[in-house]
Amino acid sequence: MREPVQTQVRVRDRFGAVLTASVSMLFVEAVIGAIALVVWGQTQESPDLPYNAMGVVFLILVAPFLAAAGAALFAVLSVALVIPLLVAAGWLGRRLSGHERWWSIPALAAAGTAPLALAVAELVETGFLAGLGIWLAVTAALTATALVSRRLLLPDRPWLSGAAMFGRVALYGTLAVVTTGTLAGIALSVGIGYEPPRLSAEQVAGTWSDGRGGTLTLTADGKATATRVKTFDLDDSFEPVAHECTGTGTWEYDPGTGPWSQKVAVTVADCPWDTWEVFGTREHPKLFVYIGDPDSWDLYILQRRDQAAPFGSRHGERVS
Repeated sequence: MREPVQTQVRVRDRFGAVLTASVSMLFVEAVIGAIALVVWGQTQESPDLPYNAMGVVFLILVAPFLAAAGAALFAVLSVALVIPLLVAAGWLGRRLSGHERWWSIPALAAAGTAPLALAVAELVETGFLAGLGIWLAVTAALTATALVSRRLLLPDRPWLSGAAMFGRVALYGTLAVVTTGTLAGIALSVGIGYEPPRLSAEQVAGTWSDGRGGTLTLTADGKATATRVKTFDLDDSFEPVAHECTGTGTWEYDPGTGPWSQKVAVTVADCPWDTWEVFGTREHPKLFVYIGDPDSWDLYILQRRDQAAPFGSRHGERVS
Protein backbone atom coordinates (compact mmCIF):
# COMPACT_ATOMS: atom_id res chain seq x y z
CA MET A 1 0.00 0.00 0.00
CA ARG A 2 2.95 2.31 0.39
CA GLU A 3 4.26 2.02 -3.16
CA PRO A 4 1.56 4.21 -4.82
CA VAL A 5 2.20 6.97 -2.27
CA GLN A 6 5.94 6.80 -2.84
CA THR A 7 5.37 6.86 -6.61
CA GLN A 8 3.18 9.94 -6.30
CA VAL A 9 5.85 11.66 -4.20
CA ARG A 10 8.55 10.84 -6.76
CA VAL A 11 6.40 12.14 -9.60
CA ARG A 12 5.63 15.33 -7.67
CA ASP A 13 9.29 15.87 -6.80
CA ARG A 14 10.35 15.26 -10.39
CA PHE A 15 7.74 17.69 -11.70
CA GLY A 16 8.95 20.33 -9.23
CA ALA A 17 12.59 19.80 -10.24
CA VAL A 18 11.77 20.08 -13.95
CA LEU A 19 9.70 23.21 -13.32
CA THR A 20 12.55 24.78 -11.31
CA ALA A 21 15.10 23.99 -14.01
CA SER A 22 12.84 25.31 -16.74
CA VAL A 23 12.05 28.59 -14.97
CA SER A 24 15.74 29.12 -14.15
CA MET A 25 16.77 28.55 -17.75
CA LEU A 26 14.11 30.93 -19.04
CA PHE A 27 15.41 33.60 -16.65
CA VAL A 28 18.95 33.18 -17.98
CA GLU A 29 17.75 33.27 -21.58
CA ALA A 30 15.69 36.39 -20.90
CA VAL A 31 18.76 38.24 -19.57
CA ILE A 32 20.90 37.14 -22.52
CA GLY A 33 18.09 38.11 -24.88
CA ALA A 34 17.86 41.55 -23.25
CA ILE A 35 21.60 42.08 -23.76
CA ALA A 36 21.31 41.03 -27.40
CA LEU A 37 18.34 43.37 -27.84
CA VAL A 38 20.32 46.30 -26.43
CA VAL A 39 23.21 45.59 -28.80
CA TRP A 40 20.81 45.31 -31.74
CA GLY A 41 19.20 48.62 -30.73
CA GLN A 42 22.60 50.29 -30.66
CA THR A 43 23.14 49.32 -34.30
CA GLN A 44 19.88 50.90 -35.47
CA GLU A 45 19.53 54.41 -36.82
CA SER A 46 18.59 56.62 -33.89
CA PRO A 47 19.07 60.19 -32.66
CA ASP A 48 21.07 60.85 -29.51
CA LEU A 49 18.21 60.61 -27.03
CA PRO A 50 18.79 62.11 -23.59
CA TYR A 51 19.80 59.94 -20.66
CA ASN A 52 17.10 59.77 -18.01
CA ALA A 53 18.58 59.00 -14.59
CA MET A 54 15.12 58.75 -13.02
CA GLY A 55 14.27 55.95 -15.43
CA VAL A 56 17.24 53.93 -14.18
CA VAL A 57 16.28 54.58 -10.55
CA PHE A 58 12.71 53.52 -11.28
CA LEU A 59 13.94 50.35 -12.97
CA ILE A 60 16.01 49.46 -9.91
CA LEU A 61 13.03 50.04 -7.60
CA VAL A 62 10.68 47.86 -9.63
CA ALA A 63 13.28 45.14 -10.32
CA PRO A 64 11.99 42.83 -7.50
CA PHE A 65 8.45 43.11 -8.84
CA LEU A 66 9.65 42.45 -12.39
CA ALA A 67 11.52 39.37 -11.14
CA ALA A 68 8.38 38.07 -9.42
CA ALA A 69 6.28 38.71 -12.52
CA GLY A 70 8.94 37.03 -14.64
CA ALA A 71 8.95 33.97 -12.40
CA ALA A 72 5.17 33.68 -12.70
CA LEU A 73 5.30 34.13 -16.47
CA PHE A 74 8.12 31.62 -16.91
CA ALA A 75 6.30 29.10 -14.72
CA VAL A 76 3.27 29.40 -17.00
CA LEU A 77 5.45 29.02 -20.09
CA SER A 78 7.14 26.00 -18.54
CA VAL A 79 3.83 24.27 -17.84
CA ALA A 80 2.28 25.31 -21.15
CA LEU A 81 5.24 24.78 -23.48
CA VAL A 82 8.38 23.18 -22.02
CA ILE A 83 6.85 20.25 -20.14
CA PRO A 84 4.46 19.34 -23.00
CA LEU A 85 7.45 19.52 -25.35
CA LEU A 86 9.35 17.06 -23.15
CA VAL A 87 6.38 14.70 -23.06
CA ALA A 88 5.80 14.90 -26.82
CA ALA A 89 9.51 14.52 -27.60
CA GLY A 90 9.75 11.44 -25.38
CA TRP A 91 6.74 9.88 -27.08
CA LEU A 92 8.10 10.70 -30.56
CA GLY A 93 11.52 9.24 -29.77
CA ARG A 94 10.05 6.01 -28.43
CA ARG A 95 7.70 5.82 -31.39
CA LEU A 96 10.44 6.19 -33.99
CA SER A 97 13.43 4.46 -32.41
CA GLY A 98 12.19 2.59 -29.36
CA HIS A 99 13.63 5.03 -26.81
CA GLU A 100 13.96 8.77 -26.25
CA ARG A 101 16.21 10.79 -28.57
CA TRP A 102 17.46 14.29 -27.80
CA TRP A 103 17.02 15.45 -31.38
CA SER A 104 13.26 15.08 -31.15
CA ILE A 105 13.21 18.17 -28.89
CA PRO A 106 14.63 20.69 -31.41
CA ALA A 107 12.62 19.06 -34.21
CA LEU A 108 9.34 19.49 -32.36
CA ALA A 109 10.32 22.95 -31.07
CA ALA A 110 11.06 24.15 -34.60
CA ALA A 111 7.83 22.73 -35.97
CA GLY A 112 5.74 24.05 -33.11
CA THR A 113 7.12 27.61 -33.08
CA ALA A 114 7.00 28.17 -36.84
CA PRO A 115 3.29 29.22 -36.90
CA LEU A 116 3.83 31.49 -33.87
CA ALA A 117 6.85 33.19 -35.44
CA LEU A 118 4.96 33.60 -38.72
CA ALA A 119 2.00 35.17 -36.90
CA VAL A 120 4.23 37.60 -34.96
CA ALA A 121 6.14 38.58 -38.11
CA GLU A 122 2.86 39.21 -39.90
CA LEU A 123 1.43 41.17 -36.96
CA VAL A 124 4.39 43.55 -36.65
CA GLU A 125 4.94 43.62 -40.43
CA THR A 126 8.58 42.58 -40.38
CA GLY A 127 10.44 41.22 -43.37
CA PHE A 128 11.32 37.62 -44.10
CA LEU A 129 14.74 37.77 -42.42
CA ALA A 130 13.26 39.31 -39.26
CA GLY A 131 10.59 36.60 -39.15
CA LEU A 132 13.24 33.94 -39.65
CA GLY A 133 15.29 35.44 -36.83
CA ILE A 134 12.30 35.41 -34.48
CA TRP A 135 11.62 31.76 -35.31
CA LEU A 136 15.23 30.70 -34.76
CA ALA A 137 15.50 32.64 -31.49
CA VAL A 138 12.29 31.18 -30.03
CA THR A 139 13.24 27.68 -31.20
CA ALA A 140 16.72 27.96 -29.67
CA ALA A 141 15.39 29.26 -26.34
CA LEU A 142 12.74 26.55 -26.07
CA THR A 143 15.16 23.82 -27.15
CA ALA A 144 17.88 24.81 -24.67
CA THR A 145 15.40 24.96 -21.80
CA ALA A 146 13.89 21.58 -22.66
CA LEU A 147 17.28 19.88 -23.10
CA VAL A 148 18.48 21.09 -19.70
CA SER A 149 15.22 20.00 -18.06
CA ARG A 150 15.39 16.63 -19.85
CA ARG A 151 18.49 15.80 -17.80
CA LEU A 152 16.19 15.28 -14.81
CA LEU A 153 14.11 12.67 -16.65
CA LEU A 154 16.87 10.39 -17.88
CA PRO A 155 16.87 7.10 -15.97
CA ASP A 156 20.61 6.49 -16.43
CA ARG A 157 21.63 9.80 -14.80
CA PRO A 158 22.03 10.39 -11.04
CA TRP A 159 18.97 12.01 -9.51
CA LEU A 160 19.20 15.76 -8.91
CA SER A 161 16.79 17.77 -6.79
CA GLY A 162 15.26 21.02 -7.95
CA ALA A 163 17.57 22.98 -5.64
CA ALA A 164 20.67 21.26 -7.04
CA MET A 165 19.52 21.87 -10.61
CA PHE A 166 18.81 25.53 -9.79
CA GLY A 167 22.35 25.88 -8.44
CA ARG A 168 23.85 24.45 -11.63
CA VAL A 169 21.73 26.64 -13.88
CA ALA A 170 22.53 29.71 -11.78
CA LEU A 171 26.28 29.00 -11.94
CA TYR A 172 26.56 28.26 -15.64
CA GLY A 173 23.88 30.83 -16.48
CA THR A 174 25.86 33.56 -14.68
CA LEU A 175 28.93 32.60 -16.67
CA ALA A 176 26.90 32.74 -19.89
CA VAL A 177 25.46 36.16 -19.01
CA VAL A 178 28.89 37.57 -18.08
CA THR A 179 30.39 36.20 -21.30
CA THR A 180 27.55 37.63 -23.38
CA GLY A 181 27.84 41.01 -21.69
CA THR A 182 31.60 41.07 -22.22
CA LEU A 183 31.28 40.20 -25.90
CA ALA A 184 28.56 42.84 -26.28
CA GLY A 185 30.79 45.47 -24.70
CA ILE A 186 33.70 44.53 -26.96
CA ALA A 187 31.47 44.61 -30.04
CA LEU A 188 30.15 48.08 -29.18
CA SER A 189 33.62 49.39 -28.33
CA VAL A 190 35.00 48.40 -31.74
CA GLY A 191 32.32 50.40 -33.50
CA ILE A 192 29.37 48.23 -34.52
CA GLY A 193 27.00 50.74 -32.95
CA TYR A 194 25.21 53.41 -34.97
CA GLU A 195 26.69 56.87 -35.50
CA PRO A 196 25.02 59.73 -37.36
CA PRO A 197 26.61 60.83 -40.65
CA ARG A 198 29.39 63.39 -40.37
CA LEU A 199 28.16 66.28 -42.51
CA SER A 200 29.70 69.49 -43.77
CA ALA A 201 28.24 72.94 -44.38
CA GLU A 202 28.00 72.10 -48.09
CA GLN A 203 26.01 68.93 -47.32
CA VAL A 204 23.68 70.77 -44.93
CA ALA A 205 22.86 73.45 -47.53
CA GLY A 206 19.67 72.61 -49.41
CA THR A 207 15.93 72.27 -48.81
CA TRP A 208 14.64 70.19 -45.93
CA SER A 209 11.02 69.10 -45.58
CA ASP A 210 8.80 67.69 -42.84
CA GLY A 211 6.69 65.84 -45.42
CA ARG A 212 3.60 67.86 -44.47
CA GLY A 213 4.18 71.02 -46.45
CA GLY A 214 6.79 72.59 -44.18
CA THR A 215 10.18 73.36 -45.73
CA LEU A 216 13.43 74.88 -44.49
CA THR A 217 15.80 76.12 -47.20
CA LEU A 218 19.42 76.71 -46.22
CA THR A 219 21.57 78.38 -48.87
CA ALA A 220 25.33 78.18 -49.22
CA ASP A 221 25.73 81.87 -48.33
CA GLY A 222 24.21 81.33 -44.86
CA LYS A 223 20.63 82.46 -45.51
CA ALA A 224 17.63 80.50 -44.22
CA THR A 225 14.03 80.53 -45.43
CA ALA A 226 11.29 78.78 -43.45
CA THR A 227 7.93 78.03 -45.02
CA ARG A 228 5.20 76.61 -42.75
CA VAL A 229 7.81 74.88 -40.59
CA LYS A 230 6.41 73.95 -37.19
CA THR A 231 7.44 75.25 -33.80
CA PHE A 232 6.11 73.90 -30.53
CA ASP A 233 5.22 75.19 -27.10
CA LEU A 234 3.39 73.67 -24.14
CA ASP A 235 -0.19 74.33 -23.12
CA ASP A 236 -1.48 74.48 -19.54
CA SER A 237 -1.52 70.67 -19.36
CA PHE A 238 2.09 70.51 -20.64
CA GLU A 239 1.02 69.02 -23.97
CA PRO A 240 2.89 70.23 -27.10
CA VAL A 241 0.99 72.66 -29.32
CA ALA A 242 2.23 73.16 -32.90
CA HIS A 243 2.44 76.50 -34.70
CA GLU A 244 3.48 77.09 -38.30
CA CYS A 245 6.36 79.45 -38.88
CA THR A 246 7.30 81.32 -42.07
CA GLY A 247 10.17 83.79 -42.39
CA THR A 248 13.78 84.40 -43.33
CA GLY A 249 16.99 84.48 -41.36
CA THR A 250 20.43 82.91 -41.15
CA TRP A 251 21.95 79.53 -40.38
CA GLU A 252 25.31 78.13 -39.31
CA TYR A 253 26.73 74.60 -39.15
CA ASP A 254 28.83 73.61 -36.13
CA PRO A 255 30.76 70.34 -36.72
CA GLY A 256 31.34 69.89 -32.99
CA THR A 257 33.87 67.37 -31.75
CA GLY A 258 32.29 64.33 -33.37
CA PRO A 259 29.23 62.96 -35.18
CA TRP A 260 27.00 63.19 -32.11
CA SER A 261 27.82 66.82 -31.29
CA GLN A 262 27.31 68.48 -34.69
CA LYS A 263 24.60 71.16 -34.74
CA VAL A 264 22.75 73.32 -37.24
CA ALA A 265 21.80 76.67 -35.69
CA VAL A 266 18.96 78.39 -37.58
CA THR A 267 17.84 81.89 -36.62
CA VAL A 268 14.51 83.01 -38.11
CA ALA A 269 12.31 85.74 -36.67
CA ASP A 270 9.26 84.38 -34.80
CA CYS A 271 10.59 80.79 -35.08
CA PRO A 272 11.82 79.90 -31.58
CA TRP A 273 13.61 76.65 -32.46
CA ASP A 274 16.24 74.95 -30.44
CA THR A 275 19.39 74.01 -32.35
CA TRP A 276 18.79 71.31 -34.96
CA GLU A 277 20.70 68.06 -34.50
CA VAL A 278 21.73 65.41 -37.02
CA PHE A 279 20.95 61.72 -37.48
CA GLY A 280 19.97 59.43 -40.34
CA THR A 281 22.54 58.14 -42.82
CA ARG A 282 24.98 59.78 -45.25
CA GLU A 283 22.61 58.98 -48.12
CA HIS A 284 19.52 60.07 -46.14
CA PRO A 285 20.51 62.63 -43.48
CA LYS A 286 17.90 64.07 -41.13
CA LEU A 287 17.63 67.12 -38.90
CA PHE A 288 15.56 67.10 -35.72
CA VAL A 289 14.59 69.14 -32.69
CA TYR A 290 12.89 67.92 -29.54
CA ILE A 291 9.21 68.61 -29.04
CA GLY A 292 8.61 69.84 -25.50
CA ASP A 293 10.57 68.00 -22.80
CA PRO A 294 13.58 66.16 -24.31
CA ASP A 295 12.97 63.30 -21.85
CA SER A 296 9.69 62.58 -23.65
CA TRP A 297 11.66 61.68 -26.82
CA ASP A 298 9.14 63.41 -29.08
CA LEU A 299 10.91 64.65 -32.19
CA TYR A 300 10.19 66.99 -35.09
CA ILE A 301 12.15 65.67 -38.08
CA LEU A 302 13.17 67.21 -41.39
CA GLN A 303 14.59 65.30 -44.34
CA ARG A 304 16.04 66.45 -47.63
CA ARG A 305 13.06 67.41 -49.77
CA ASP A 306 13.67 64.73 -52.39
CA GLN A 307 13.80 62.10 -49.60
CA ALA A 308 11.07 63.29 -47.24
CA ALA A 309 8.67 60.66 -45.94
CA PRO A 310 4.91 61.32 -45.91
CA PHE A 311 5.15 62.21 -42.22
CA GLY A 312 8.35 63.94 -41.15
CA SER A 313 7.37 64.62 -37.55
CA ARG A 314 7.08 62.03 -34.82
CA HIS A 315 5.10 63.01 -31.77
CA GLY A 316 4.34 60.75 -28.85
CA GLU A 317 6.65 58.14 -30.31
CA ARG A 318 10.11 57.07 -29.24
CA VAL A 319 12.55 56.93 -32.14
CA SER A 320 15.06 54.15 -31.53
